[in-house]
Amino acid sequence: MRRDVGQSSPGRAVRAPSRPDPREAIFTILHRVESGQAFANVLLHRVLARDPYSAADQALITEVVFGTLRRQGRLDYGLQAAVARPLASLPAAIRAILRAGLYQMWFLDRVPDAVAVHEAVEVAKRHGHPGTVKLVNAVLRRLAAEGEPAPPPADIDPAGHLAVTESHPRWLVERWIARWGLNETRALCAVNNTPPPSTLRVNTLRTPPEAVAARLRERGLTVTQGKAPEALRVRGTLALRLDLYNEGLVTMQDEGAMAVAHLLAPQPGETIMDATAGSGMKATHMAELMRNHGRVVALDIQPAKLKSLSAHCARLGIDIVEAHHLDARQAGVRFRGQMDRVLVDAPCTGLGVIRRRPEIRWRVALPVLETMAAQQRELLAGAAGAVRPEGVLVYAVCSTEPEEGPDVIRDVLRRYPAFALEEERLLLPHRDETDGFYMVRLRRAPAGRREGRRRGEAKTSESSPR
Repeated sequence: MRRDVGQSSPGRAVRAPSRPDPREAIFTILHRVESGQAFANVLLHRVLARDPYSAADQALITEVVFGTLRRQGRLDYGLQAAVARPLASLPAAIRAILRAGLYQMWFLDRVPDAVAVHEAVEVAKRHGHPGTVKLVNAVLRRLAAEGEPAPPPADIDPAGHLAVTESHPRWLVERWIARWGLNETRALCAVNNTPPPSTLRVNTLRTPPEAVAARLRERGLTVTQGKAPEALRVRGTLALRLDLYNEGLVTMQDEGAMAVAHLLAPQPGETIMDATAGSGMKATHMAELMRNHGRVVALDIQPAKLKSLSAHCARLGIDIVEAHHLDARQAGVRFRGQMDRVLVDAPCTGLGVIRRRPEIRWRVALPVLETMAAQQRELLAGAAGAVRPEGVLVYAVCSTEPEEGPDVIRDVLRRYPAFALEEERLLLPHRDETDGFYMVRLRRAPAGRREGRRRGEAKTSESSPR
């Protein structure tokens, strides 16, 4: 006789499903991030969705993963004091185990030191050899007994002190101090080590923000109005808002990213281009601002992202976005002078989103800035040709660094005198409660004229210090 699925054999005990190990999940995520294979937020979402972790385990995994990455510089400073050889010479797996164990010892009061050491050793047994297991045990026990070593003195080495205590690369801290001063840099670093705000962009084609806010509050979530009319800041369990996303009523998007579409200011009936559309977060926002009336030409070189863009449009009920498999460098050739407004949301280092993706600070090195800037200039120059006379060109990057922002714009204005700067904005997390963004709006001169307003006449709207 055929048994139903799940029915046990006579006389055989049914084995209960094994409970997933949160420490193993922490190790897996940190190890892959350390190896440059994934971003923590993306991988964390996949791991938590795949395995049946309890709410308490999900909270622990999230806290330790993001906490370890945010405090990696401070943890490494402590670990190096207890390890006889350079920390970088250790296997990546052992570095990940040591950091996660030390983070729990120094930053999680609810985890006793002995427990943190024991569990780190158990993970090391599965992913190391007897020598590295002994090293993990010895290093963590020594730091449990001796405590955290003193950072460089603030009065003698302020950049070194801040780099350790707030866990940012020294080269980046030095640049920020030179540009904004010690106090502003300290505030920015401190905010980068806190969770970012969770913001929803309400799809006003389908519902007013007040209706979404009311539904969320009925579920016990805290909701406040954002700076943009369609923005809602939300605190509470993510699962309680996923149905609104699936219904096409909201999109998860930072307010800094929303500000980019507002700077472009697309109008119903216009022809707009998103020259580097990706999965369509800004293209769909433009369509919503246009009341789904007009034309949005969305370009990207990755077919998978264009497929995702089409799925977002279907979810949101948007039918004016056209997906084109085209490099933005060719936009001016393919669509010369056809666009009322063009957005170039350029690929960048991402140094403005350290708060959201803490590992970025450890992945980006100074030479990368010039490499990215060269690509950004090419993309902006290629897309500029698609702007009609008197049309608008907006450039944006989620970076705080001048090489990727003002320096790129100065170069473009010098090479293309038909464009003039109208507005320039720099958003910083500690000042604006958004991701870090640089954005600028340029205006093309009327037909027959070579120059618009001079740069010195441009309106500046920079809420953060230069």
